[in-house]
Amino acid sequence: MRIGFICTGNSARSQMAEGYAKYFAKLYGKDVEIYSAGSNPADRVNPLAIEVMEEEGIDISLNYPKPIEDIPYQQLDIVITLCGDAAETCPAVVGARTEHWNLPDPAKVEGSHEEKLEFFRRIRDEIKLRVEKLIKEL
Repeated sequence: MRIGFICTGNSARSQMAEGYAKYFAKLYGKDVEIYSAGSNPADRVNPLAIEVMEEEGIDISLNYPKPIEDIPYQQLDIVITLCGDAAETCPAVVGARTEHWNLPDPAKVEGSHEEKLEFFRRIRDEIKLRVEKLIKEL
């Protein structure tokens, strides 16, 4: 079983989803390969994504944004897009289960550092709920 979390920049939402999926797969003893990638990858993982995941005890600091071509995209069993752009631009994977989680981009939020962190935490918590449910149901 291979799961791919796809976003535009692969710098925040899909990276958090990958981190949680690996965590929950291990926790629940699921034999799955987890990937994340972007249709237009950023230069680095967003530091606020790293920070809010560290609050949960999940280290994504060594992760890096990857283009779709760098993962076994056509071999994925489940493809989850986390933004509208990815849902529209990603190639279809024949036979794969696809889901679209249209979550707001926390990297685009304006405000103080604390306001940005709060928004990242809200998105993180939503991703956590969805990823745990997904992994449990495998």
